[in-house]
Amino acid sequence: MTSRTQIETGIRQVTTLLAAAEGDARASATPCTEWTVADLTDHLVHTAGQLVTMARGEDIDWSISPQSVSDPTPLWTERTDELLAVIDSGSPLPLGMVAAEFSVHAWDLATALGRGTDDFDSTVAEEGMAFMSENLTEERRAGAFHPAQPAPDGANAYERLAAFAGRTVSRS
Repeated sequence: MTSRTQIETGIRQVTTLLAAAEGDARASATPCTEWTVADLTDHLVHTAGQLVTMARGEDIDWSISPQSVSDPTPLWTERTDELLAVIDSGSPLPLGMVAAEFSVHAWDLATALGRGTDDFDSTVAEEGMAFMSENLTEERRAGAFHPAQPAPDGANAYERLAAFAGRTVSRS
């Protein structure tokens, strides 16, 4: 079962990546072929806010486009602090879903920035994989995820999760 500590760890990992996603790197391509690094960071910040809304039991609209921010770290920090506070208040938000979202996109962002995920806490991605394995049916993949791809031999937990989420993963 996913813990708050794992969510905090996932948040810290993404925060580190967001801090590196500046300048020319923001125009770089990501494994999400339709997104640049700037688009991905905007999505992460937007998703953190959507998760807060969901954690409060309010309706969300995933079709709303994220706002573009040139420096995503402050808004990400504000929203993830709020998310942790709502989790602490006893929200029934599935933490495995949060772990999955933050882990898949941590891999996307790390890959786009030319970094690996071998030094990331594997338990966050493992919890994300457990949630996605149970909940990501073929019907739910439509529009958001491509079909699962094979993970390469020796793939770490983030790479296996990314492949399951439809990313093409290779080990260097």
